[in-house]
Order: sequence, then structure tokens, then C-alpha cells
Amino acid sequence: MLTINYSSLINHLEEYLDKVCEDNETVIVTGKDEKNVVIISLEAYNNMMENLFIMSNQKNYKRLLESRRQIEHGKTVD
Repeated sequence: MLTINYSSLINHLEEYLDKVCEDNETVIVTGKDEKNVVIISLEAYNNMMENLFIMSNQKNYKRLLESRRQIEHGKTVD
């Protein structure tokens, strides 16, 4: 995770965007009055949204956790 200020982002925009997309880096841009932003790749954003969606439905989330527990204990069907 990188933390930079707004001026650095403007001066090195292409470099930081490449780091985000190619290296899966997260960039925090600090602004005045604590108006900070986070830059992440579209892939990371989509993954985060999918996880939030899955976790927002308790029934599905519990089912997912149970399935994971079964896999970890070798209880799979061939």
C-alpha cells in the first residue's frame, strides 16, 4: 500500500496507475482537510463488491462457510 499526496499523484499519474493495475497495489491519496481517496484496480473493486454481496446475505454466507469447512475436512463428492 502506497500513501501519496495529491501533487505526487498529478506529477506521476501514469506510474501510480500502472502500479495499481500491474502490481495490484493500493494507493491512498491524501488531500486537504482529511479528504483522502483510495485507488484500486477494477479487478480488486469487483472482488470486494462480490464479497460484500455474498456476506450481506447471512443464509448464503453461512452455507459458503459450511462448504469451506467440509472441503477442509476432506468431505467432498467425486
